[in-house]
Amino acid sequence: MAVPKKKMSKCRSRKRRTHQKVAVPTIVVCPECQEAKLPHAACPSCGAYKGINVMTKDDEE
Repeated sequence: MAVPKKKMSKCRSRKRRTHQKVAVPTIVVCPECQEAKLPHAACPSCGAYKGINVMTKDDEE
């Protein structure tokens, strides 16, 4: 069985883990309703994408 010869220091382990982090998603403002939305996606509040209404909001819910 493989066994490490020397103890790995905390600093060495933590340096390796510095790149393992969650990226914050980019948020842009919708030009139609000024709500926050993800880029290159339809707005969840008004349903507009590039100035065209692509989604309809169901009022029955």
